[in-house]
Amino acid sequence: MPNFYCEYCGTKTSSISSLTASSCSRHPLGSGKGKHKLYEGSEKTKYSRKYCGTSTSSISSLTASSCSRHPDGSGKGKHAPAL
Repeated sequence: MPNFYCEYCGTKTSSISSLTASSCSRHPLGSGKGKHKLYEGSEKTKYSRKYCGTSTSSISSLTASSCSRHPDGSGKGKHAPAL
C-alpha cells in the first residue's frame, strides 16, 4: 500500500483524499489557513532541501525550520523538499 505525504509538514496517510481534505499546521499562509499539499516525489531514505541542498531523513523534520536561502529571503519561508 503506498504512502502519501504533505509537502508542507510531512504528514503521512494512505490516501490522497484523506491527506488533502484536512488542514495543515505548517501551511505557508499559517496554521489552519490551508489544506495539506501532496508531495509528488517518491518515498526516500533521505530528503534533500530544495533551496539549500542539505538533507534529512523525513519530510517532517525537513520542513520544521526556516531556510536561509528561501526565495522570499532569509528566514521568510520554511525548507521545502526537492523532488
